[in-house]
Amino acid sequence: MPGTVGRVPTPATRAASETDASGAANVVLGHPWAGTALGPPQGWDPGLRGVVDLVLASPVPMAFTYGDALLLLYNDGYAALIGDRHPGAVGRPAAEVFADVWAEPGVGDVIDRAYRQGESFLEKEAAFPFDRHRPGSREQAVFTRGHSPVRDSTGRIVGVLTVAAETSQVTEQLQSLSDVAAALAGTLTLDDVARVALRYLLTAFDADRVTFGVDDGAGWRTVRRVRGELLDEADERLPPLWRRSPADSPGPLIVAARSGVPQFVGDGQPLRDIAVDRHDQKVRALAAQPLRTSVLRGGLTVGYHEAHLWPAAERALLAASAELIGQAAERARRFETQHGTAQLLQRSMLPERLPDLPRLRIAARYDPGVDGNAAGGDFYDAFLLPTGELGIVLGDVAGHDVQAAARMGQVRAALRALALADPRPDAVLAGLDRLVGSLGTETGTYELFVTVVFGVVDTQREQLTLASAGHPAPLVRRAGPDGGSVAQYLDVPPGAPLGLGCAPRTTTVPFAPGDTVLLFSDGVVERRWQSLTAGLDDLAAAVAGAPSGDPRALCAVATAAVEGATEDDVAVLAVEHALMPSRSASMEVPAEPTAPSRVRHWLTAQLADWQVPEAVIGAAVLCTSELTTNALLHAGTAARVEIDLSPERLLVSVADSGTRGTVTRARTDTLSSRGRGLGLIEQLSDAWGTDPTVRGSTVWFEILVPSG
Repeated sequence: MPGTVGRVPTPATRAASETDASGAANVVLGHPWAGTALGPPQGWDPGLRGVVDLVLASPVPMAFTYGDALLLLYNDGYAALIGDRHPGAVGRPAAEVFADVWAEPGVGDVIDRAYRQGESFLEKEAAFPFDRHRPGSREQAVFTRGHSPVRDSTGRIVGVLTVAAETSQVTEQLQSLSDVAAALAGTLTLDDVARVALRYLLTAFDADRVTFGVDDGAGWRTVRRVRGELLDEADERLPPLWRRSPADSPGPLIVAARSGVPQFVGDGQPLRDIAVDRHDQKVRALAAQPLRTSVLRGGLTVGYHEAHLWPAAERALLAASAELIGQAAERARRFETQHGTAQLLQRSMLPERLPDLPRLRIAARYDPGVDGNAAGGDFYDAFLLPTGELGIVLGDVAGHDVQAAARMGQVRAALRALALADPRPDAVLAGLDRLVGSLGTETGTYELFVTVVFGVVDTQREQLTLASAGHPAPLVRRAGPDGGSVAQYLDVPPGAPLGLGCAPRTTTVPFAPGDTVLLFSDGVVERRWQSLTAGLDDLAAAVAGAPSGDPRALCAVATAAVEGATEDDVAVLAVEHALMPSRSASMEVPAEPTAPSRVRHWLTAQLADWQVPEAVIGAAVLCTSELTTNALLHAGTAARVEIDLSPERLLVSVADSGTRGTVTRARTDTLSSRGRGLGLIEQLSDAWGTDPTVRGSTVWFEILVPSG
């Protein structure tokens, strides 16, 4: 139909006589026009002949309809638009060729007016239902079309010239720009922004290679995606693989970001000086657009393996994209700065390492609540007492600000000092009550709300003595009569919160080998939409159903026991009275390409020496190699591998001391498939998780060891 378009080829301009035998021009010139109202070509009016030659030679889709019957002739570009209607449409009335849509508004009527009344018509954006391959079927195509009356040499209107150009791609790009704006609104970190930006740029511009980069204060880092790169759900859970670049790099992204001036290369070797692989070397056309923000410098690039003209509309779309991405990156930088400061403050007030004891295994976990952008008052601690016993504590200072974190630090330090002088739980909490009351008087506020549970573990007597100041009762996991496990809340008198005249009472309960005690904050079990009792029941069921009583695994189980997000901080401390002393070993892993191989050899030899079953060794070595590789790739620092073997399970942890995103390029000799490695760990291990630390993070997994 006149003016309706699909995807338009753009062949080079050539005369009608040069058209291939299969081209529309050949069909038009070979048509028996003598039997139509147009007459034989040799008798055509000079003005009419000029219009026909223009149509047939133009690379732009054009059609000419002649006379009262509006007989149709057109060029190759227009033939591509009408699909299966060509070549039968040549020389036929347009109303017959497009009978299925001719009567609809904006189709036949506008052409008829142009011919009958001499009215030109232009529609810049129109969506029209049309399937070029199946007449009568409908699909939305967006196009710009124009109809103009054509006059012969005497000035008489003899037909209508139609010029059509598809704008479906531009419309789709504008829609995708709206979609990416919505996606960017949900990003928090630069990693999040990078994922969304790269996915959008690759799709919206149908590019072969795209990059996103920022100056993070320590230099430039960029991340790239290429066409055909396979990413699965597990990949998306990992931080992007950033590459470091020097400040004086000649890379187009960095040059554009430094200067604030976009760069466009239509055909050349724009990445010749910085190419790291064949994907970079193959790029011939590249656009580099700076991100214009007040708090960071950055940029993005879009590249193709073929020459590309970079039309004005595409440049404008790229600039608009960079504006949205830049705003999101600026928000992410502010969030990361605030978040990092708050979390460093929070974690620096928590113990950096927990005691390592032969018969007691200890683990803890802290997760910030709200949006993770403020320090909180939850805390935990475990320390040796002068009597040789173990003191354990978990508490909650109300608030989510620096003041709450500072009070938490004061309470934690005071508790340890009091316990080292007199470890009786009731005496320790009574002293803390006086401290909190004094702090309230000093600051002029009596709204300090602090809850604490403190206990002393005595492995010689196989007992646990506890006292509580308004805190949730601890949970103990024990072996059940049927060979399974049960979880019970201890009957500890709750008492009043600290600072309100707390008069704590102690409770002593058995704590035999095989038992694990779990101390937790109320953020673990409280949810707005359900009762506290339901949350407590969920936690007990999850702990009882865990595959083992290992403290690290139970901490992970506890923090995920109650469905839904919490608005409060979450702190968990678990202590297991081991049936038998475990065996431990560790290895410092340098940030070198050969490190994963060295870890595999060390771990295999160590586990074989401990006579671990071969099936467990194979799974543990593969999982550890994956975690080590990911730590080196995504933290860029040395790592530490620790293994702990008990009669019932093998626990392996890999800790890094870096931060996400500050990654140097590493060429690892590795079995790792990045994100797919995490899926492998899920399959091969019985439990796994991640724990944040004061600096960096720890990823761990547990494999149960078959008995006998």
